[in-house]
Amino acid sequence: MLNIWFYSIISVMVISLLSLFGILFLAISPTKLKKILLFLVSLSAGSLLGGAFIHLLPEAVEKRGFDLIVSLSFLAGVLFFFILEKFICWRHCHIPTSADHPHPLGMMNLVGDGFHNLIDGMVIAAAYLVSFPVGLATTLAVVFHEIPQEIGDFGVLLHAGYSKKKALFFNFLSALTAILGVVVVLSLSATSASLPGLLLPFTAGGFVYIATADLIPELKKETDLKKSFIQLLGLLLGLGIMMAMLLLK
Repeated sequence: MLNIWFYSIISVMVISLLSLFGILFLAISPTKLKKILLFLVSLSAGSLLGGAFIHLLPEAVEKRGFDLIVSLSFLAGVLFFFILEKFICWRHCHIPTSADHPHPLGMMNLVGDGFHNLIDGMVIAAAYLVSFPVGLATTLAVVFHEIPQEIGDFGVLLHAGYSKKKALFFNFLSALTAILGVVVVLSLSATSASLPGLLLPFTAGGFVYIATADLIPELKKETDLKKSFIQLLGLLLGLGIMMAMLLLK
């Protein structure tokens, strides 16, 4: 059990440090940044879909069988992230803020992001409870998604009037809620052995929602054939990485 705590805390700390990633892109022109982000978004979409269908759902089915609880947990994950976006006004968006593409106010974004990071910590801990390979695959899927997400969040805070230092500080602070998520799940797992089996399909539903409702629609806006092909390569790379993670089993 100590190993699970160690792996989970290290994983969410690495993900939290990604909140400082945005400052590295300040010197890049908006045009180049958009190109980089769209590739990262396609990589993220592929890794999230791969994580859901190659790792999380198969593990959930292996633990419980493909019963109604697995289906309902998956749907709960989809609905949860829909509610998170609709009522907390937070969205998995990776396009830089502009007059034509506004974002929520800085504080609203921080609240939504902090809540999302809490969930990230919970699902990563639940995945490590199943096995190290599943935990690592889940962590990688979250990492690939968080890189473009954190760049976008940093831009939102700057656009909302935060200084660079304050934007970095508050973005990092909201990311640390992932540690609380780890503590909650690993503490509850001592009294509920069924918790990982419920959180795995829930996480898969969340991953599928993010990939299909948020990320892929952003990619579809690009009509240039060459850029679209690069996006396809990003999707396939994300899926390929998740497939390669099966070698750890």
